[in-house]
Amino acid sequence: MLLARVQGAIVATKKDPAIDGRKLLVLRPEFVDPEDPTRFRPGPNTMVAVDSVGAGAGELVLVCQGSSARLAPGFEQSPVDAVIVGIVDSVDVLGQKLYSATD
Repeated sequence: MLLARVQGAIVATKKDPAIDGRKLLVLRPEFVDPEDPTRFRPGPNTMVAVDSVGAGAGELVLVCQGSSARLAPGFEQSPVDAVIVGIVDSVDVLGQKLYSATD
């Protein structure tokens, strides 16, 4: 699993029937900065994930990738490689609050 920030949405009117009606979101992974573990640094690339929890733009989310993505309820027979499985409320690293959704 990894943390990622929702950057935007994708509209695809034609797609595999197994993901019909599912929201597709553009994500940028977030990593703890090794030089300053009190902050995140964005990953160099974006990815597309299917939303299973109702995430929105700007939110920090928890993402499963690969075969684990198809273990999310309702995705067992879907052609997906990444699924958003949680919206993050807070992140603590080394005893420091790195992120809070309420701040």
